[in-house]
Amino acid sequence: MATTDACSSAMSLIPRVRLVSVTGAKHREMGILRSSFVFFALGLLLTLSSASESEVDDETPFTYIEGTGKGPKEWGQIDPHWQACGMGKLQSPIDLLNERVQVFPNLGKLKRDYKPAPAVVKNRGHDITVTWKGDAGKININGTYYNLLQCHWHSPSEHTFNGSRYDLELHMVHLNSHEEIAVIGIVYKYGRPDPFLTKLLEHITVVGKEDTDLGVINPGIIKFGSRKYFRYIGSLTVPPCTEGVVWTIVRKVRTVSRKQVEALREAVHDGYEANARPTQQLDGRAVWLYTPGDNGGAA
Repeated sequence: MATTDACSSAMSLIPRVRLVSVTGAKHREMGILRSSFVFFALGLLLTLSSASESEVDDETPFTYIEGTGKGPKEWGQIDPHWQACGMGKLQSPIDLLNERVQVFPNLGKLKRDYKPAPAVVKNRGHDITVTWKGDAGKININGTYYNLLQCHWHSPSEHTFNGSRYDLELHMVHLNSHEEIAVIGIVYKYGRPDPFLTKLLEHITVVGKEDTDLGVINPGIIKFGSRKYFRYIGSLTVPPCTEGVVWTIVRKVRTVSRKQVEALREAVHDGYEANARPTQQLDGRAVWLYTPGDNGGAA
């Protein structure tokens, strides 16, 4: 469970902490699925910290390099507040395998309502983060609104498609009025430059630990490229690996240039150029795919 010490040891990405049950997390995700997948929520009585628990800001306690005593396999042993990293059953990222996916068109179209707002960019050591300081809009998931807070990148991608890992992954982090998190993940392969990174590139190459003002940034320039998406309940992918996150992974793999990925890798601190957590066990979780107009099949 979250404590005052846990919050003080991590960046205040999310300002308050709220405790929810796994069942509660599932019900946020499954409002319209209850009649078909009621079994998924039954019997899950484990209490967990809500996704409002923040990510760490100082990268020094952990690394992505195994064999150092601070790699991903050891994250859960580094700090008592990070036990979910090693013992959690709703961990992210995951491998999105065709045979595990259940197509469910009634999930509905992902409703986005983003708008321009002042933003800053910061080098957190283990990643580059853009944070909106004003109202940058929201998404609607099953009738619940989640406000856009920030986005950051992982290279290579953290989520994999049928075992294939791509070159980059963008996470768009959202928070609702109950202090619960929803993250949209967009995966990229090498190809044409990404328009959003093109706009930010000159700032990324010189950004430091302090916030650098970007002026007004429109998150609407972040393109999804498809209405198809995966949905599952997972966790933060960095310590404290807090569970209860509603994940939406865009099905289409978009493109990014090598220069853009290299800029992100060169900007972070030494040892964090590859900042992707290995995929985690699914542990019986359901993974849904929204495909407009499709009533069956797989990804």
